[in-house]
Amino acid sequence: MKHLIVGFAVLCAAQLSFALAPYLHASKLSATDTAGQLDQLEKKLTAEGFTVLGKHTPKGIDGSASLVVSDAQILASIRGMGTSSSIVAAGIRVGVSKDGTVSYMNPDYWYRAYLRGQFNGAQTAVKSVHQRLAKALGDGTGFGGDVAQNDLADYRYMFGMERFDSGNSELASYASFEDALKAVQSNLARNVGDTKRVYEVLMPAQKMAVFGVAMDSASDGEGWWVNKIGADHTAALPYEVFIVNNKVYALYARYRIALAWPALGMGQFMGIINAPEAIRSTLTKVAGGTSTAQ
Repeated sequence: MKHLIVGFAVLCAAQLSFALAPYLHASKLSATDTAGQLDQLEKKLTAEGFTVLGKHTPKGIDGSASLVVSDAQILASIRGMGTSSSIVAAGIRVGVSKDGTVSYMNPDYWYRAYLRGQFNGAQTAVKSVHQRLAKALGDGTGFGGDVAQNDLADYRYMFGMERFDSGNSELASYASFEDALKAVQSNLARNVGDTKRVYEVLMPAQKMAVFGVAMDSASDGEGWWVNKIGADHTAALPYEVFIVNNKVYALYARYRIALAWPALGMGQFMGIINAPEAIRSTLTKVAGGTSTAQ
């Protein structure tokens, strides 16, 4: 009996520490041009009930692109969570490279991280998304690193680094949600900081919105740092700016990059040491805020 109890405890501990990868390999596409590849992905995904939000071809990352879609069940779950940072989870990202290699964000991984304490209420929708992504694109092995599933809700790369709700994710504050929304939409329309809008999801009744933002600057954009740490993680992009009530946020990059590239060594992080503040500075311009050193 003692051995059975010990064995059961070990099994439970193993289940609690079950690790998840941020991305899943999909079936390879025919090697056509990027536009053709994105069209193929769009047809596959819309056939499974997803809605295309936008397409992203990051400058400086040769032959890579991502397609962002939404899912009605996930959006309904987010609305049901009330006014919260859960809006950041509205976009579902699929990446493709020039040789036709396709990957997509692992729903179980990203929704645990982005929905955090509200994940359990969305599990039916998350499972549906995963099943239909697999049906549309193929269900391959995970890659990109591993994080214990129970660590994702409170994830940080290492002691002293940011979590999801760190204070330096806030970029700007306005008198109202409407003012914040107007500022972000206006700045993206003007391509401030060499940015452009990839997608937007608005939930005005809940006073929430999220935008996918391309950062195209040759010096400060996403191309230089993504190429240093792994352009095969195309489904990490684009970066999100989101509004909750009257405040504009972007997850600070020591969290957002680490979540998207959890297998990075410290030496690789040091190679992009300027990226977090470069990203924050760019997205603060989008938010209409005032840059401050961290």
